[in-house]
Amino acid sequence: MKNQKTTTLTFMGLMTATMCILGPLSMAIPFSPVPISFTNLAIYFAVILLGCKNSTISTLVYLLMGLVGIPVFSGFTAGPGKLLGPTGGYLIGFIFMALIAGYFVDRFNGKISMQILGLILGTMATYALGTLWLAYQANLTFKAALFAGVIPYVLGDGIKLGIAIALGNPIKERLHRISR
Repeated sequence: MKNQKTTTLTFMGLMTATMCILGPLSMAIPFSPVPISFTNLAIYFAVILLGCKNSTISTLVYLLMGLVGIPVFSGFTAGPGKLLGPTGGYLIGFIFMALIAGYFVDRFNGKISMQILGLILGTMATYALGTLWLAYQANLTFKAALFAGVIPYVLGDGIKLGIAIALGNPIKERLHRISR
């Protein structure tokens, strides 16, 4: 039992590290305060590999690291200002992404279609929270915030989701074989 806990903690640490590595890698786009980021790809992998509880904890640790000043957010930024700024809703939304998508991964273990549905619903929750916060922070209408903070990213996020599904499940199988 102790070995299983160690393995789980190790995988959680690796997924948090993956978020910290991919999160700062971002590209600004001229018409939006929201950069293209790879954080959600890392969270998609964490959800598939760790499930609901552990991916949510890993996401919280990632956010706390950024909150205390470790530059793990897009563009190597950090601090409370990032969480309270225009993109803060998307960052907080990552918690709900992990919770919702992780629920589907845990509940429908191994069913790819349900994993996809969970990841889509989790992403939509992130979009909703992020758009509401962006509209508030930037004094935009919801529609304007949607066009600035969601619409340009849907295709790319869909590709990231597909990559996570295609690679995450085989990686999960191999990790389970190794950790036995």
